[in-house]
Amino acid sequence: MKSEQEYDERLGVPLRWWVQGTMLVASLWLAVVVALPGVVAWVVTAIALGLLTSGLLSYGSARVLVADGTFRAGRARIAGRHLGPATVLDAEQTRRTAGRDADARAYLLLRPYLKRSVRVEILDPADPAPYWLVSTRHPVELASALTALRDGSAAG
Repeated sequence: MKSEQEYDERLGVPLRWWVQGTMLVASLWLAVVVALPGVVAWVVTAIALGLLTSGLLSYGSARVLVADGTFRAGRARIAGRHLGPATVLDAEQTRRTAGRDADARAYLLLRPYLKRSVRVEILDPADPAPYWLVSTRHPVELASALTALRDGSAAG
C-alpha cells in the first residue's frame, strides 16, 4: 500500500504523436515504394518505424517519482530534506518560468505536450540549482506529495 507521500508518473508522449509519426512513416513508405523494389521499401519502412518507436519511447520514458525519502525527476534525484516549497504552475506561469523568468542554473524536466508544472525550491547549499521545474499531468497531486515528503523529512 502506498503512503500519502508517494507519487509516480511517467511522462509518456500523447497518442497524437504516435498517430502523426505513423502517418509520417506511411508517407515515407508511399514515396519509397514507387522508387525502389518492394522488399527494399518495406525494409526502409521497418527501419523508420523502429526508429520512430525507439525515439518516442525514449523521450516519453522520463519519470517523476516521490518515494523512499527522495524526489526523482528524470535522471536527477534529491533527498526530501533539501526541498523547499512546491508551487503548482499553470500553463502561462510554466511558460514564463521556463522562458523569460528562468534561472539558467535551474534543473528542468519539461515536455512540450504537458503545459502545467511544479516548481520546487532547492535548499541544499551544495546544489547549484535554485529550483527544479518539472512538467506533470497532475501538478496538485505532485505538489502535495512533495510537501508531505518535505514535512516528513523535516520531522524525521
